[in-house]
Amino acid sequence: MPKNRNTFSSLAAWRRRVLARAVQGGWRWVQEAGSVTAESPGRLRFRRLGAGTRLAFPQGTVFGEQWIEIGECCIIAEQVTLTAGMLPGLDLGPDPVLTLGNGVVLGRGSHVIADTTVTIGSDTYCGPYVYITSTNHSYDDPDEPVGRQWPRSEPVEIGPGCWLGTGAVILPGAKLGRNVVVAAGAVVRGEVPDHSVVAGAPAKVVRSWDPELGWQPPLRTPAPVPVPEGVTHEQLAALAAWDLAEG
Repeated sequence: MPKNRNTFSSLAAWRRRVLARAVQGGWRWVQEAGSVTAESPGRLRFRRLGAGTRLAFPQGTVFGEQWIEIGECCIIAEQVTLTAGMLPGLDLGPDPVLTLGNGVVLGRGSHVIADTTVTIGSDTYCGPYVYITSTNHSYDDPDEPVGRQWPRSEPVEIGPGCWLGTGAVILPGAKLGRNVVVAAGAVVRGEVPDHSVVAGAPAKVVRSWDPELGWQPPLRTPAPVPVPEGVTHEQLAALAAWDLAEG
């Protein structure tokens, strides 16, 4: 009897492994087939969708794509929302409303809500669940529910080369300069100068670059050492393996 139980247990485990491989392989196929590229846009017809850009499957809410321009070599992760206009089906005029430059990365679950102009500069990277919006609720009338009051909209501009940490919120009217770092969970409004680090809610500048003095206050960790020119991936892998063996 124990032998039979072992046999049935081994057979059940084998079936689970086969089923898991089938499900995982099927999901990978669905992800590949459902991703959006310039060559395979599916139902989405963006104003521009650059070469080398991919929107991972499943996508979040996407509408107003006729007024959305996405540059080349962008990475849009799963469940990212991209909207132009307050509602689907609106005529937003002749100009783009939401513009992503080349090489923009939007992390999983991020939202970019463009009821008026939103521009994200090239090579800006966003961690997961970043929220960028050009519209905010009004609460002028104390007797009317906030959700029923007409919202306020202001353009948003994010310069090239920025890094927005996980859960950062960029509010209407924000204007970020070049190579700005936004700490995780920060809530940004107003103008942020080039080469600044902002943190907090509301976000404040906590570090900035001085051409003569460098970063102020100084960085607490040494700068990373760049990989020398000519070093191959194979050599780096061998070095990593050697470090593990020595450790």
